Amino acid sequence: MSQLPGEYRWVHRHLLDLESLSADDIRFVLRTAEGFEEVSTRSVKKVPALRGKVVVNLFFEDSTRTRSSFNLAASRLSADVLELTGKGSSVSKGETLIDTARNIEAMGVDAIVLRHHRSGAALHLSRAVNCCIVNAGDGQHEHPTQGLLDIFTLAQRLGRRSHYDLSGVTVAIVGDIAHSRVARSNLHGLLKLGAHVILVGPSTLLPRGLADLGCEISHDLDAVLPRVDAINMLRIQFERMTSQLFPSVREYAHFFGLNAARLRRAKPDVIVMHPGPINRGVELDAAVADGLNSAILQQVTNGLAVRMASLFLVVNAQKV
Repeated sequence: MSQLPGEYRWVHRHLLDLESLSADDIRFVLRTAEGFEEVSTRSVKKVPALRGKVVVNLFFEDSTRTRSSFNLAASRLSADVLELTGKGSSVSKGETLIDTARNIEAMGVDAIVLRHHRSGAALHLSRAVNCCIVNAGDGQHEHPTQGLLDIFTLAQRLGRRSHYDLSGVTVAIVGDIAHSRVARSNLHGLLKLGAHVILVGPSTLLPRGLADLGCEISHDLDAVLPRVDAINMLRIQFERMTSQLFPSVREYAHFFGLNAARLRRAKPDVIVMHPGPINRGVELDAAVADGLNSAILQQVTNGLAVRMASLFLVVNAQKV
């Protein structure tokens, strides 16, 4: 198991993906998040870690959890927060993303949290501005803070937070892998921390080549369930589909939805996760989403600490 070296320094001014981070980088973010957990339990839920800094949430896609989480994270770090949307920005008038970001940066901004429908948008922006960029989801590429908070929650439930070593842990990621940036971030992060990952779904939603990354591929959820320690159920992203990739929602739920009867095939203490929003009755039945195995609300809570850590680290990154 890798340990954080004594001379470890966080040097990343941007958080764009988990693929480019090392296992030690990931562990450092998660350990930093531990230090911010208790802030939410205080009577005054603030620390001065980013006092005087300005964070802009620039969202070109609809979001509730991620946007609210980043807003609260920046506020609890005592940063000033500016909220912008694609519909309310000059991009809707024809201005480019780069010009919009440069104009925002000229107002003295320290970090931009970007959510965009184009894969690679966060990387593109990081090369054009001097402020920090945090990727809040770009197209079908990655959603790094969601991957981090999922791993944080998993380690918490499994009692693995002392070293964030997931060796011997098997995680199934189930559903719309093809369109899921959450799946990609989870896959990269989990594999780097030693977990065994099984991607499960119909062949039309499992892109070729993923097995080359070191994961297992399955089209049979029932066969996989007895082996896994955690199940991360993904939302069917109907808005990203350009064609009919399975016969019907009812058939998808029959083969790949997690209901109470199917859950009984799994280990009694299996952890059930979902990045949200849930299509109830499709990916998860209410009894499972709200049941004892569910870690969904825990994920939301942990997302705040992870995003506080992410903003704190990129804004205060040490120069190489």
